[in-house]
Amino acid sequence: MIQTAEQLAKSQGVKAACEALAVPRSSLYDARAHSSESVAPELRETQSRPTPPRTLSPAEKEQVRDLLNSERFQDYAPREVYAELLDAEQHYLCSVSTMYRILAEYHEVRERRNQLRQPTYKKPELMASGPNQVYSWDITKLRGPSKGVYYDLYVIIDIYSRYVVGWMIAEVESAELAEQLIAETCAKQGVQRERLTIHADNGSPMIAKSVAVLMADLGVVKSHSRPHVSNDNPFPRRSSKRSNTVRITLSASARSRTPVVGAAVSSLGTTIGTTTPVWACSRPPMCIMAEPRPCAKSAKRLYSGPTRPIPNAL
Repeated sequence: MIQTAEQLAKSQGVKAACEALAVPRSSLYDARAHSSESVAPELRETQSRPTPPRTLSPAEKEQVRDLLNSERFQDYAPREVYAELLDAEQHYLCSVSTMYRILAEYHEVRERRNQLRQPTYKKPELMASGPNQVYSWDITKLRGPSKGVYYDLYVIIDIYSRYVVGWMIAEVESAELAEQLIAETCAKQGVQRERLTIHADNGSPMIAKSVAVLMADLGVVKSHSRPHVSNDNPFPRRSSKRSNTVRITLSASARSRTPVVGAAVSSLGTTIGTTTPVWACSRPPMCIMAEPRPCAKSAKRLYSGPTRPIPNAL
């Protein structure tokens, strides 16, 4: 009886065959389980699954797919198509799950509504394959030799070689001083027009109109950090951290007030003139601290680069 129910289930379905022959479906399923255990595993994978008796024919599936992708329903979800056909036309094609299965066979299960799709965002990058292609500059505070005295360190770095191509120490942040430093650095390094990009953050001297006009005159492309992004200008900040570490040693040694008059070379690669007094310290400083002055602050440089041209070895 189980075998008869199995044969009848291929054409009528399991439920109808079991009800017609008064065979419990659990007995039929149990017989199937025992028969599948006796089959070798490699043969089980090759056995084809029986086709349900009420499945759609290939022509009907193609009709459903054409209707779902038609101009009328191309922006509708399958559930909306199903409801629209029943409400407006009293027409039933197939169930909602069958519509999804048909679309899945052609890899068309996706967002069907007409929505604006934003392009994939790519983080902007500045690439340098050699020196004098991309510079990055910033301004940081340096502690002076006495309490309450601070100076501003202007640093321009070539991101390809990590070479400091220009630097300057002043008492204030000023767009006028930034113009002088950028102009002198480009002249010293022999920068060609339309070959250099200078990147900076969105500080006041960086976005000043006078600096933008200067870069346009020099044929330099300007670049700025994205809004609310703190790590778009990492190279000068890394150099500033090193200079801030050394300034403590320099300030401590400055208390001895042992003036040394002569040529001093900082680790930034800049030679200070022989008439400039510097304070002795046990290690080469990242920057030369200036002696405090009682006068008011002004847009006047204390010490500055630019440094010598980038060596060919870099």
